[in-house]
Amino acid sequence: MTHEPRLEELIGAEETGSERERLQHVHELLLQAGPPHELTPELEAGPTLAMTLGRSPRRRIVKQRAMLLLAATLALALVFFAGYVSGPGGGSGVSTGTPRIITLAATPAEPGAHGTLQVWHPHDGNWPMALTVAGLHPLPLPRYYEVYVVRDGKILGSCGQFRVKGTGPVKVNLTAPYPLQHGDTWVVTREGAGGAEPGTTVLRPTVSA
Repeated sequence: MTHEPRLEELIGAEETGSERERLQHVHELLLQAGPPHELTPELEAGPTLAMTLGRSPRRRIVKQRAMLLLAATLALALVFFAGYVSGPGGGSGVSTGTPRIITLAATPAEPGAHGTLQVWHPHDGNWPMALTVAGLHPLPLPRYYEVYVVRDGKILGSCGQFRVKGTGPVKVNLTAPYPLQHGDTWVVTREGAGGAEPGTTVLRPTVSA
């Protein structure tokens, strides 16, 4: 029969008062709980090589799936960001789909000029556009070039003004705030003398749309 040690045998007679009472209470609880259960042979032996190898493939699979999910998320974010930045406005994010492209040819007023106008689907009632031109000569201040939408051969309204510093390519972002219709097109004009508008046409569409 196993002898259960008394508290005096464990701590001696030095402890007195409330501290001894607390230790006595703890000692009695330990005696009631009894000794801990013995470990099974498997737990006492610890993990085997087979157990370790058996877990590794699963951990690798979980890690691989996590990496694939992260890569897919990053790819989706990059696609969204590319679409956001590539729209007119240098990142305004106001256009989707494929734009209508109008090729602009020079008039005798600027024989070396040429350009293209991209017209995107409307956003909140506005039609974002991107104009790329080259060969236009710089104008003295405060004169400028202006883009007009044309309907049935008549000027409908302005879509914005721009200036150039040289004859090299210039790209500007514009907006048509009008309800556009099939057949509408655009011209680029040069401000007339004394600020007369629409001024002289310097670029016009090669084919009527």
